[in-house]
Amino acid sequence: MNWAVIILFASFGVLMVVGVPIAFSIGISAALTFLLFMSFDQSVFVIAQQMASGLDSFTLLAIPFFILAGNIMNRGGLAMRLVNLAQVIGGRLPGALAHVNVIANMMFGSISGSAVASAAAVGGVMAPLQRKAGYDPSFSAAVNIASSPTGLLIPPSTTFIVYSLITGGTSISALFVAGYLPGILMGVALMTVAAIIAKKRGYPLAPKPSWREIAITARDAILPLGLIVVVMGGIVFGVFTATEASAAAVLYSLFLALAVYREIGLRDLPKIVLESAVTTTIVLFMIGASMGMSRAMAFGDIPYSISDLLLGMSDNPLIILLVINIALLVVGTFMDMTPALLIFTPIFLPVVQSLGMDPVHFGIMMTMNLCIGVCTPPVGSVLFIGCSVGKVPIGSVIKPMMPFYAVLIVLLLVVTYVPEISLFLPQLILNY
Repeated sequence: MNWAVIILFASFGVLMVVGVPIAFSIGISAALTFLLFMSFDQSVFVIAQQMASGLDSFTLLAIPFFILAGNIMNRGGLAMRLVNLAQVIGGRLPGALAHVNVIANMMFGSISGSAVASAAAVGGVMAPLQRKAGYDPSFSAAVNIASSPTGLLIPPSTTFIVYSLITGGTSISALFVAGYLPGILMGVALMTVAAIIAKKRGYPLAPKPSWREIAITARDAILPLGLIVVVMGGIVFGVFTATEASAAAVLYSLFLALAVYREIGLRDLPKIVLESAVTTTIVLFMIGASMGMSRAMAFGDIPYSISDLLLGMSDNPLIILLVINIALLVVGTFMDMTPALLIFTPIFLPVVQSLGMDPVHFGIMMTMNLCIGVCTPPVGSVLFIGCSVGKVPIGSVIKPMMPFYAVLIVLLLVVTYVPEISLFLPQLILNY
């Protein structure tokens, strides 16, 4: 019996249940595990040392920069311009406004790098429009909630930066490029479900836009979408690293917000910087605490114990990957994406590598899995935000969410068992 496993996860579970903030729960449970191997003073010292050394990384500088860029663009009037472009793209499909919601979330989420920001910004614009057009508010909220995390797969994504750090240097460029196809497939799958439901309910199509309206809308949206070109083009062609790309994203978003659209002024910047600093602090504190937990896991041979347990269940890779996906889906119902990624990547990565799974492929699989988690009760952050902006109770959204949950789980299994979906573009573009 591995007492380290029992102490680590039992103490972590108890702390979470009694309402201790997750970063503190991670650090305290790690410290209790260290007590199996060393004195109290040594345990506290090791935790502090691991937190400091874990944050001493040039790669992590990308996180505050991307968060700041996303906040600048969020406050700078980007959401409505992207919604207008989405109306041009998806307006003639059955249930036009539902498709507009999905497409806008894909574009805005990829730019902001936040599913919560996407759910709030796009949902805040779309909910009144859908209500006015006769859409069921619960269905509208379900579409917004399910599609908000698509931007976490479509780069730039801070999730991939965190994953790269945890795995000890998995290529961020490869992860960014690998996220495109699964992210787009995720959006298309949700649009398919929305179209079937919308056609059955007789939801209207949007009026056909004139060529002049299309041209004006495309002109207004081309500069915001240019952020993706700047970031990904610079990374793919070797102009700058992912960290340097994040700084370029801040400069580009500042230029758009201050000089082009002028929807924010210099007096708004201190508040935006402060909001970004608070978000960054929360994320980095969680990362630091998780580095301490990773060290505790290593001391207690926890990854190897769990690896032996999983590999002892079956020698069939398909079964093992299914068990890992089920475990992560359960974890996602009560834990947000970043802490889940930080805690469970060091546990499951050795298992999948022993099966011959590529770390980039596993990163995409894990991110997609946890994207479902942020939409599920009881603690899904996107679920709460989506219901808030849609002005509907959580209970009324669960039933409309079921078809979206189902198609997302099917797509997750497809991405899990067909590695080419994740690895095709990195191999084609980066010779990965």
